[in-house]
Amino acid sequence: MRDQIDDILSGRVRPAPARHAATVVVLRDHDRYGLQAFMLRRVRSMAFAPGAYVFPGGSVDPRDGEADLAWSGPSPAEWGAAFKADEKTARELVCAAVRETFEETLVLLAGPTGDTVVDDTRGDDWEADRQALLDRSQSFGGFLDRRGLVLRSDLLRPWAHWITPKIEPKRYDTRFFVAAMPEGQRARDVSTEADQVAWVRPAEAVERAQAGEWFMLPPTLATLSELAAFGTVADALAAPREIIVHEPTAEIIDGEAWLVLPEKAAEYYPKG
Repeated sequence: MRDQIDDILSGRVRPAPARHAATVVVLRDHDRYGLQAFMLRRVRSMAFAPGAYVFPGGSVDPRDGEADLAWSGPSPAEWGAAFKADEKTARELVCAAVRETFEETLVLLAGPTGDTVVDDTRGDDWEADRQALLDRSQSFGGFLDRRGLVLRSDLLRPWAHWITPKIEPKRYDTRFFVAAMPEGQRARDVSTEADQVAWVRPAEAVERAQAGEWFMLPPTLATLSELAAFGTVADALAAPREIIVHEPTAEIIDGEAWLVLPEKAAEYYPKG
């Protein structure tokens, strides 16, 4: 790793470009356990973050920016202001957030009108649509149009912005969203990229990560640590957020290679 860091810092090697991506923390209120987040464990054969506990999400598809899809809620321009992105990129990010959540959980933040949501995504027809999105034989805009659905951007809230360190061969420029689990829908274990799913209290997930039981990347741990402060989904969605770009850096300190986290994220790691 030291040679990689030296090459990047010296300019001998250019960092890999960071692909735009979106991830969504789906939240629910449990009668007994309180606020819970939906998480997946990535299969160990994955090239990026194998075995890590993550939230649903993934890279932007170029067709996510289709301008003619039905849209309800904050406009792409408003999302761009929240995430400091241009309007086209913001549209792609919101669409990617909703699309990836559906692909990986069958939770769909869309409905027949601008103030309703689909109440059930079970059935072979929904699974066929999910597969068509996965193999890119169908665009997300085409899927919504054929179903007569409106994307509900008002169900999402901006939460965070993380960029993969420059030394990594696969890099992502990821915006984090939070959303409430739509009433009547169920999150399911449908992703081939995951071998386990769980609804978990954010504080419990943090404890498991800090105890070494669950592997998590820094953005996931930081997000869960922040969410642990809230008692209900409504509280989390109503919380004001200042979106700051976090990009861990690789540095040589006293001759050793280290990944240096942003100060706020580093607070969530055990000392020593």
